Amino acid sequence: MSLRIYNTLSRALEDFVPIEPGHVRMYVCGMTVYDLCHVGHARSGVAFDVARRWLEASGWRVTFVRNITDIDDKIIRRAVENGETVRGLTSRMVDEMYRDFDALGVARPTHDPRATDFIPQMLDIVRQLEDKGLAYRAGGDVNYAVRRFPGYGKLSGKTLDELHAGERVAVAEGKEDPLDFVLWKAAKPTEPADAQWDSPYGPGRPGWHIECSAMACALLGQTFDIHGGGADLTFPHHDNEIAQSEGAHGVPLAKVWMHNGFVNIDNEKMSKSLDNFFTIRDVLQSYDSETLRFFIARAHYRSPLNYSDAHLNDARASLKRLYTALQLVPPAQVHIDWHEPHATRFKAAMDEDFGTPEAVAVLFDLAGEVNRNRSAEQAGLLKALGATLGLLQGEPAAFLQAGVVLEAADIEALIAQRAAAKASKNFSEADRIRQALLASGIELKDSPQGTSWVAKA
Repeated sequence: MSLRIYNTLSRALEDFVPIEPGHVRMYVCGMTVYDLCHVGHARSGVAFDVARRWLEASGWRVTFVRNITDIDDKIIRRAVENGETVRGLTSRMVDEMYRDFDALGVARPTHDPRATDFIPQMLDIVRQLEDKGLAYRAGGDVNYAVRRFPGYGKLSGKTLDELHAGERVAVAEGKEDPLDFVLWKAAKPTEPADAQWDSPYGPGRPGWHIECSAMACALLGQTFDIHGGGADLTFPHHDNEIAQSEGAHGVPLAKVWMHNGFVNIDNEKMSKSLDNFFTIRDVLQSYDSETLRFFIARAHYRSPLNYSDAHLNDARASLKRLYTALQLVPPAQVHIDWHEPHATRFKAAMDEDFGTPEAVAVLFDLAGEVNRNRSAEQAGLLKALGATLGLLQGEPAAFLQAGVVLEAADIEALIAQRAAAKASKNFSEADRIRQALLASGIELKDSPQGTSWVAKA
């Protein structure tokens, strides 16, 4: 079975064949770096990291580009509020972003271009659009005329008539149409000097949408394989990218468009604008990073993801079941045989639009086999399949014992006291020690090899 991916553009599952044999070129919209990343950013990061890992596990070389938006209104406003330079703020936030993403096991991209390093490429696209009559000047601004681009809105499925019917604002000054969007913004007198660049239109800075067109085409070519991002970017950002890139170059921007679903809290999308978000840093104060990754990865990337402590607790307990199997049977080093029944099922799930829910179910079935058969090869297969999702690569004991208050040496001393009590047939004392440890969040596991312990779920 070949890989099939749901293409937002065609609204259908399609067989995936890269443009260049053996090489996948993939662009994912990244962060606007003015604050710490929240769980919605974590979802996009993990979802496309899993997709990239599976593409690589399938034998393709992947050139993965995730951009950094380091200039926009929010960034300028925050820098001014903080009394720091735009570059100082964004560099600091890029470091914080990678601190969070590294913790989640999100692999670094092949390229992580900053928008401000691609100003000449953006201005070149603006020039091409103006030459073709798709853009017009308005004072120091340059706007894109959406009605001059046939098929505008084809990604989101929105028509211009529908968009105008829902329009609630008057035409902005300098715009011919309320749906027109800015390609180049004239500098304002109140904006700092490091937030503006020289251009044929006067000093200013790029609009948000033009940066991705410039960076994607510069690093991956005018047409590449996969363009990804959150579902909230479908309109207007990605529709505008298509209008810019295809308007300038006359060829499709991407073969496949992938969009991950929202993270919801109380059935409402998590976002900074709604002030209902949790930063990754907030969550990692209470939960380990692999639990958060597992919580995200086990849901299908296109489905809504409901965030709550209860769901994270369930994720932690579920992940402990997998690590318990690996602690019970030390895994052998194995090369995945995709003809092995569990591996075959896992591959079939992932090949159907990166179907992680079914793939994770295979991991639990395999863990059950490990518990029954004590097979080091099956334990090795469990760990190897987990690696394709960025999971199960830690030391089982470290994961299972994480989060306890007592020192490990004190726990081992109590286990020894319990063993002595059992040996002297003082079973009430042995049970008291077990219950005391349980009250401290420590669960004992007796086996013919002795007693081990884990943090209670």
